[in-house]
Amino acid sequence: MAENTRFDLNAWGREAAEQFKGLNPNEPGQWPLLPKLAAFTFVVLLAAGLGYVFLLADEQTRLEGEVAREPVLQEDFKKKLGQAVNLPELRKQKSQVEEYVTQLEKQLPGQAEMDALLSDINQAGIGRGLQFELFRPGGELVKDYYAEKPIAVRVTGRYHDFGAFAADISNLSRIVTLHNLQVVGSGGAKPDAQGQLALEATARTYRYLDPSEVAAQQKAKPGAKK
Repeated sequence: MAENTRFDLNAWGREAAEQFKGLNPNEPGQWPLLPKLAAFTFVVLLAAGLGYVFLLADEQTRLEGEVAREPVLQEDFKKKLGQAVNLPELRKQKSQVEEYVTQLEKQLPGQAEMDALLSDINQAGIGRGLQFELFRPGGELVKDYYAEKPIAVRVTGRYHDFGAFAADISNLSRIVTLHNLQVVGSGGAKPDAQGQLALEATARTYRYLDPSEVAAQQKAKPGAKK
C-alpha cells in the first residue's frame, strides 16, 4: 500500500504553536527554530523602521525640498545660458555705454573751468547783439556725482536774436540748458518802437565733482559707515 505523504497543515500548525509555549525570555538562545526566526524578523523590521524614522526621514524631507527647487534652478539655468550665449553682444553694449558716459563726462566742466563756461555764455549773448540786464549765478545744488549751477539771465534784443542765442548755447562744448523762458517787451508787455524784447530765463550748467567731493558726498549720506 502507498505511503500517505500529504502535508498535514493542522498538525504543522499545532507543532509550530507548541514551539512558542513556555519560552524563557532570559534565554532566547534556547528557543526552538520558529520563535528564533520570528524574533529575528521582528528585530530586523523594528531596526528598519527606527532607522527610517531617525535617519532617513530628514533626508527625505531634504530631498523633497531639493525637488521643489528644481524648477527654479532650471529657470535660472536657462536665463544664465541665454546671457552666456549673448555675452559678446552684452560686452559690446557695455563698452558702448561706457564710451557714451565718458563723452557726457567730458561735456561737464570741472570746478576750475566754471568761470570760463560762464564767460562763454555771456559771450554767446553779446555775439548776437543782446544786452545783458541780469546775469546772476546762484548757489550750486550738489548731487551724487555732479553739481548743478543755476544762472538767472535777462537780456534785451530782437526776437530772432533770442533764437540764435539759444542755438549758440546748445552748441557750446559744455552742457548748458535754458529753463523757464519768458519773452516780454523790454519796457512792458509789448515790444518797444525798435522792436526790442526782453528774455528772462534760468540757464543751468553742470559740472562733475572732484573725487574728494564725491567722497564727501558719500560720507554725508544718511546711513553711511562712520
